[in-house]
Amino acid sequence: MRRTYLRAAQRLLVAPPARPSLVPRSLAPAPSGSATHRSFASASAPIPPAAPASGSSTEQYDIVIIGGGPAGLALAAALGTAPALSRTARIALVEGGSLDRVRAWAPDEQSRQFENRCVSLNASNLAFLTQIGTTPHLSLARTAPIQDMQVWDGLSGARIAFAPPGGSTEMARIVENVNIQRALLRHVERATGVRVLEGRKVGGIERDEGGWPVLELEGGERVRARLLIGADGPNSPVRHFSKIESYGWAYPTHGVVSTLSYTPLPPLPSAPHHTTTAFQRFLPSGPVAFLPLPAGRASLVWSTRPELAAQLKRVEPDALALLINAAFRLPWAAISEIHSLLSSASATPPSATDLRTLLSTLEQRAGISPHSALSSLATSQTGVPDPEAASLPPLVTSVQPGSTASFPLRFSHAESYTGTRTALVGDAAHTVHPLAGQGLNMGLADVASLAAVLERAARAGADVGSHTALLDYPRERYVANHALLSATDKLHKLYALEAPPAVWARSVGLEVVNELAGLKDLIIGQAGGSATAGPARTGGVWDALAGGMEGVGKAAEMVGGAARLAGSLGRYAVEAAARGVADAARGGARR
Repeated sequence: MRRTYLRAAQRLLVAPPARPSLVPRSLAPAPSGSATHRSFASASAPIPPAAPASGSSTEQYDIVIIGGGPAGLALAAALGTAPALSRTARIALVEGGSLDRVRAWAPDEQSRQFENRCVSLNASNLAFLTQIGTTPHLSLARTAPIQDMQVWDGLSGARIAFAPPGGSTEMARIVENVNIQRALLRHVERATGVRVLEGRKVGGIERDEGGWPVLELEGGERVRARLLIGADGPNSPVRHFSKIESYGWAYPTHGVVSTLSYTPLPPLPSAPHHTTTAFQRFLPSGPVAFLPLPAGRASLVWSTRPELAAQLKRVEPDALALLINAAFRLPWAAISEIHSLLSSASATPPSATDLRTLLSTLEQRAGISPHSALSSLATSQTGVPDPEAASLPPLVTSVQPGSTASFPLRFSHAESYTGTRTALVGDAAHTVHPLAGQGLNMGLADVASLAAVLERAARAGADVGSHTALLDYPRERYVANHALLSATDKLHKLYALEAPPAVWARSVGLEVVNELAGLKDLIIGQAGGSATAGPARTGGVWDALAGGMEGVGKAAEMVGGAARLAGSLGRYAVEAAARGVADAARGGARR
């Protein structure tokens, strides 16, 4: 598989073929009696229209996007506001389900109920959403900044803390997925000419005699596209139609999400941004993350074994709150005992009362005082807080009913992002472990890149579906995405290890990076990306952190190698000196 990725990267990095000179043609209206279709100029002969199926008509579009999720809607918004494309291209978005729930989403700005699927948007993607005109439609009162980040090893306690680099006030912003989706849909419907075809499932995709993709929609409708773009998820029909292979594997973990309530700590001089700090603890069973939301709420993302994920969904909300507090505070040995209890409770999960009794016993055994910040049973955080409280998330007091859900986790990467008159963005091209919170950030960076590539093609009068027009998109995104995919996969596997040498190595790496302020500023600068809109550098904290820890390991190997070399040279010098002394002694004896 590694050879496959290397071959793909080599294909992307080779010099592009010479492009033919393109002479733009005027975009004249279609002749009377023909299907309305505004065509791009192309160096090749015009492609004839597909013959309509018997008893049905074929709608003609320059660009068709399949998928009404955040990535698909973002691409529709970007293309619909691009100057050249909005003037010359006919664009449609096809979504198999109804978007009425997204369209009608109108929570009270003061509501304390939040969706359980949230994303951490970096600065580059926030700037991109602003550039395409989406930000005014966001409900900003329901978003929260991340101003600090605490990440630590669940076995050794080794820790790294991040703060915004100089001149910045936040590293990212936590936003509900539906908030982003509604803002994008509003912008597409109110400010662009993109046609939204919702409630139309794709029954099949074929090619006409000219090589253009033709969609068969349920109900008999046909849609023909100069360029077909798949924003249609990890099981992408567009990717299968394009015969693009996707490589990867399923992780032996599921992601559990939920919406939490907590009581903020009293002001802490050592942690002025405690309510806007993201916390993540790496346990051998998977990382658990606490992401701040407004109004004393937070979003949970807990990656763990499938059997435990199933039990976490079954326990009552009060019991789940106790389990979450324990996951951030107790030693791994105690957490393992709790997991064993949950796994053995096949019929009835333990109640909150049962868990309190068990936690009390485990904390006494571990020497944790009921008044310590490490206690998961404290009922109040008033008074003078324990100084150690600044390094831990606030105690969860309750879980929003009905907000707990889980989903399987996968690593996957398509062999190519483009096919014959097709392209892939977002989850259709790649899926990543959520430990870095970069899934949608990667997808939006894909969208920004592809939209810019297509706009350049439109300005040049090129055929937007041609291989030449699309060539820059995978060159900009493939290697960058693969670096982040690789980094998160390394971190997931590295922190699953419990062997003492592995724990020692990763802990030293983390603590060394934490002590290098300049390196941390560089890492966090990459994490947030540039505030200038454009294709984001999605590697961010996790890519740089994995690379930094790998670099520390390599440096340690180099130091060890140098020490071994010095030792060898030392031994050689001693041996040479001894031989010299012996020779001198023998010479003196002969004289």
